[in-house]
Amino acid sequence: MNDTAPPGASLATPDQPAMPAPASGAQRLTSLDFTRGIAVLGILAANIAAFGHPVNAAFWPGAFLTAHDRLSDLLWAAQFVLIDGKMRGLFTLLFGAGLVLFVTRKDAAAGDGTELQVRRLMWLLVFGMAHFFLLWRGDILTLYAACGFIGLAAIGWRPKKLLLVAGLAYLIGTFLLSLMLGSMALMEAGGLPGGGEATNELTKAVNELIKDGRAEQAIILDGNWFQYVAHNFTKHGSDVGTQLIFALFETVPLMMAGMALFRLGLFDGRLNQGRQMRWGLAGIALGLALQAPLAWWALDQGLDKFYLINFIMVGIGGLARLPMILGLAAVLPIIGARVHGWLGERLVAAGRMAFSNYLGTSLLMLFVFHGWAGGLYGQLTRPELYVVVLGAWGVMLLWSKAWLDRFRYGPLEWLWRCLTYWQRFPLRR
Repeated sequence: MNDTAPPGASLATPDQPAMPAPASGAQRLTSLDFTRGIAVLGILAANIAAFGHPVNAAFWPGAFLTAHDRLSDLLWAAQFVLIDGKMRGLFTLLFGAGLVLFVTRKDAAAGDGTELQVRRLMWLLVFGMAHFFLLWRGDILTLYAACGFIGLAAIGWRPKKLLLVAGLAYLIGTFLLSLMLGSMALMEAGGLPGGGEATNELTKAVNELIKDGRAEQAIILDGNWFQYVAHNFTKHGSDVGTQLIFALFETVPLMMAGMALFRLGLFDGRLNQGRQMRWGLAGIALGLALQAPLAWWALDQGLDKFYLINFIMVGIGGLARLPMILGLAAVLPIIGARVHGWLGERLVAAGRMAFSNYLGTSLLMLFVFHGWAGGLYGQLTRPELYVVVLGAWGVMLLWSKAWLDRFRYGPLEWLWRCLTYWQRFPLRR
């Protein structure tokens, strides 16, 4: 999920026009790579429940196939407050920044940045669809590719217009989702008079989700990969369209916000760093203050209530986490520009290879959880899943730096660039 790339190096001879090409390592923004590295590690923690249990376990602890005890409940609350939605939000902001970065620098390098970006997004769509159907249904790349075309249409807007449209779209989307999910939560609790038939339909829908999760468990543990892919195509092919509707309320606004914030200098040190840090820390503090009561409310009501938890996480939680997303986007580039040493270098390397690490993680989780390999699907509690996360973090940090010491790009970053420019670039250093 790499959002590349500063100015293209010229491939021209003195009597030829400059041709656009991918950025060299020296041309990249280290602060962006560091932020992306944090996000690619964090997004695994956000997604791990949906790797090791039915996909809905990412939003609803009731989908877990193991017991969700008090410790698991508390860990859910900590993840909700600190991680859920924030890593996805960071990735989306960075992707928006990458749209502007790619197009404007390619234009400056005498290439058609918009045409290249269209081609780049089309290939990202191919990668995303393959990820969704062949590896894991929690894919975000398909949404980024589709929403990226909307972002391209707004590429020339001024930052104020981008922020205004993004803010209004995000607020309207959060209001509509909260209204819809809040109504469902009231029906679930029996708080709406005359809603008996509707409540029965909601209960039936939840039971269908549970039934599908059990069917998927049988396929993953006792079937083979081909049956898993067939299940994704036949039972969940329409999920992509549903996700695109949700993307209009979150992905597109945050992508536009990222475009505006990049133009304003948030990611590359053009703003006053002291002021940016103070505002960023204030956003993080406000986000924590807004989300902690929601987590307490969910624990108090019980995490088994499907529509209430979705109302808290997807509905009103969307507004509560926004200050923290923006705060992290402000603070992490400053930290990334100053952090060095073993860990800092490896976080930057993981960020430079975020696309390879994102898809590589899904492949790794296939080997951990599917029955023909590790067979741990539906077997691990929430605390045990975090042990898997720590192990995968270690793999990402170790292999990313080792790979980039020998090669110019991550393997999938290199393939994506070759397909975008339709030429083979050297991979080895």
